[in-house]
Amino acid sequence: MMKLILIFSLITAVVAGCHSPAAPAEATRMYTDSITPRNISITSSGSYNDLFLDSNAVTRFITAQHLDDTVANRLISFYNARNYEFAWLDSTGLTEEAAAFRSLYSYLKDSVHNRELDTRMNALMEEDSLHVSARDPAMVNTELMLTIRLIQYFREKGGSVAVMEQMVPVSKQTTEQLTETMMGVDDKLYPAAAAMKPWLKKYRDIVKNGGWEPVAISRKAYSKGQSSPEIIPLKKRLAITGELKQMDSTTVFTEELEAAVNTFRNAHGYTQNGVINDTVIRAMNIPAAQRQQQLLINMQRMKWMPAEPEGKLILVNIPAFVLHVTNKGKKVFDMDIVVGKEGHSTTMFSGKLNMVVFSPYWNIPRSIVRKEILPAMRRNSSYLARRNMEITKVVNGVPRIRQRPGPRNALGRVKFLFPNSFNIYFHDTPEKSLFNRDIRAYSHGCIRLREPLKMAQFLLEDSPRWTNEKIDSAMNSRKQQYIPIRPPVPVIITYFTSWADDADGLHQVTDVYGHDERMRTKMFL
Repeated sequence: MMKLILIFSLITAVVAGCHSPAAPAEATRMYTDSITPRNISITSSGSYNDLFLDSNAVTRFITAQHLDDTVANRLISFYNARNYEFAWLDSTGLTEEAAAFRSLYSYLKDSVHNRELDTRMNALMEEDSLHVSARDPAMVNTELMLTIRLIQYFREKGGSVAVMEQMVPVSKQTTEQLTETMMGVDDKLYPAAAAMKPWLKKYRDIVKNGGWEPVAISRKAYSKGQSSPEIIPLKKRLAITGELKQMDSTTVFTEELEAAVNTFRNAHGYTQNGVINDTVIRAMNIPAAQRQQQLLINMQRMKWMPAEPEGKLILVNIPAFVLHVTNKGKKVFDMDIVVGKEGHSTTMFSGKLNMVVFSPYWNIPRSIVRKEILPAMRRNSSYLARRNMEITKVVNGVPRIRQRPGPRNALGRVKFLFPNSFNIYFHDTPEKSLFNRDIRAYSHGCIRLREPLKMAQFLLEDSPRWTNEKIDSAMNSRKQQYIPIRPPVPVIITYFTSWADDADGLHQVTDVYGHDERMRTKMFL
C-alpha cells in the first residue's frame, strides 16, 4: 500500500502543528508577522499560472468584505509573495491546487463551508470548456475567497506565513532546481513527500549519468526461455533502474529477467505475467528526465494530504485503479476498481460514506438519458423493457428513467453513498470482465468495485444484526433497502501517478486523465 497512506499519522505541510498544544500561539504569531514584500521578479513569462490580479482589486475586496487588519495583511502578504499571480484559477478554470485544497478542507470541515463559494466552484468544475479573465469580477471574487479560506484554515491549525504562502507554486523552475528544492524541504513538514526523496535522488543521478537508451523489440513479445540479441539492451535498461539485480550479457530470457520484468510490470500497474511486450516497452522508453518530473509533480500533490482519522478510512487512487481501506492507520484490504473514462473523469474530492443501498435502482443521469438512452429508444421501441428500465416522470420534455433492481442492473447488487456535488458513489457491477484489464477507466464517473460484498461486510461489521448471510440476502432481494452507516467513513479520492509503498518500492503508473501533463507545463521551464 502507498507509503503516503501509512504515514498519515504524521502531519502534512498544511496541518503542521495542528495537534500541538502550541498551535494557538503559532496562529497568533502568524498574524503578527510582517507583510512579505512584493516579489516583482515573478512575471508572466515564467509564472506558474497565466493570470495576474490588479492589486487595486484586492484593496477593493478588503473594503467590501470588511476584513480586519490581520486577515487583510495576510491577504496582501500572500499576493505580494506571488506578485499578484492567481493561485486558484488560471485561464482554463480552477487549478488542481484548488480542487486539492477544497478536498482537504471538506475532509476536515463537516459544516463550516462557505456554501456560496462551493456552489461557485461546482459550477466551474462542471464546465467542459472555460476561459477565465482576470478582469471578471466573479472570477476575482472566487480567487480571493479561496485565499481567505486558506488564511482561515491556517489561522485555526497553526503554521507559518512562509508555509502558507508557498502552498501554491509561484513560478516555473528547471527540473534540477525543483529537485534541489524538494530534496531540501523539512521531512517533518512534508512527510508524505519525504518517502519519495530516495527515489528522487536516484532518478536525479540516473539523469545526470545520461538516462537510458530507448529499447525496441521486433516481435510481439518475449518471455522466459526465449533468446534474441534484442534481450541484451532490455537487461541493460532494467539494470539501470534496479529491477534486474545482476546484469548478464547473454541473449537468453532468464528466470532472473522474468522476475525483473514482473517487478517492473507491477510497479507500472500491469499484470505480472513475465512478458515483455509493446506496453512494457512504451513504459521503459519514457525518458528518465520525464520520470524525474513525474516524481516532483506527485510530491507537490502530497502536501495537500490530510492527517489520518482515528478510525476507518477509504482512499481511492484513480490512476492506480485501486481502493485502499485502513482502520486506525493499519491496512484492512485493497480492492481493484473501475473509474470514469475520459469525458466522464472521476473527480478528485473527499466525502463521508454514510449509506449502503442494497438491491438499488439505477436512477439514470439526465445526460445519459439524452445522449444514450433516447437515441436507443428511437432505434428500438422495446429497449427499456429489455433492460428492465421504466419511465417515472417527464421533466421539460426529457423522461426520468430508472433501472429496476436485478442481475442486469448497472449498479449491480449494492451501492455505497458519500454525498457530494458530483453524484459519484461506489457500486457493484455486472460487468466483471473489466477488472481483468490493466487500464480500467470505463465508467460514467462513478467507481465500480471488484468485491462489493467485502466492502459491505467491512462497513457493517460493527452491526450485529447484519450478518454475512443477511447482507448476501439483501444484495439479492431485488427490493431496494437503505442502511445508514454510523459514524460515516471518510472517503478521499486522490490522483497519484507515482508513490512509494511500504516495501520501499516505487510505483509510476499511467497518467490516465492527463493531469500530470497539465502540471508539467505549469511547473517546469
